[in-house]
Amino acid sequence: MGSSSLELKKTLEIATMAARQGADILLHFWGKLKKIEEKSAGNLVTEADRLSEQKIIEVIKSHFPDHQILAEESGLSSPRSSEYLWAIDPLDGTTNYAHQYPTAAVSIGLIYQNQAILGVIYNPFQGELYCAAKGLGATLNNKAIHVSTTSELSKSLLATGFAYDRNETTDNNYREFCHLTSLTQGVRRAGAASLDLAYVACGRIDGYWERGLKPWDIAAGIILVEEAGGQVSNYNSTPLNFQSGRILATNHHLHSALSQELAIKPLA
Repeated sequence: MGSSSLELKKTLEIATMAARQGADILLHFWGKLKKIEEKSAGNLVTEADRLSEQKIIEVIKSHFPDHQILAEESGLSSPRSSEYLWAIDPLDGTTNYAHQYPTAAVSIGLIYQNQAILGVIYNPFQGELYCAAKGLGATLNNKAIHVSTTSELSKSLLATGFAYDRNETTDNNYREFCHLTSLTQGVRRAGAASLDLAYVACGRIDGYWERGLKPWDIAAGIILVEEAGGQVSNYNSTPLNFQSGRILATNHHLHSALSQELAIKPLA
């Protein structure tokens, strides 16, 4: 594939189809899970995750056999020479899903030369389909979306999350959470990074930060935020590094202020 708007639009249609087919499997298993496993402490996986991922990969490979795929459950597939990388989370919010808490989604992002260029995030439990591609804007259920216009931290609503290693490390985001809760109108923790980014894109929240993330958690959401007029970076406002596991995403107006607050010194 190339990078023209026509090719991106067609690719977005394929990614959307893959997300819908993966989500059909999630809906099938909703409330019917027979087994829930732990990959590590607090890091759950179910048959719904695995079967959804298999279906999504099947769709993507059938159209783009030369692209790399990085999926949460099966890891990286070759060919390694491709400049295109699909980052797939077949069920973002597995803990929510296992408890029948309807904040979970399929997340499919496409990265080209280390830049997110396309994303689909689909929460079938609330009927919300978010789509974006570079230069084509961002939509929620086919309607254009934009980030909020909030320009003061004191008037903002933020979101964040906590990584699975939060009990083993002092870099667990607790201090940042408490600090920013006191400076804003509130900080929400939904338990699905892709949806946090989608909510920044559609203006429901004004900013989001988190650590301990993988490319499949954020690739789709990055392009959504950017195409909706927002800004995405590392905590210190430098260009995002997928390998760092850290992300700061805002409506652009709050980016500098939030970045400065995230520079608070850790507890001694």
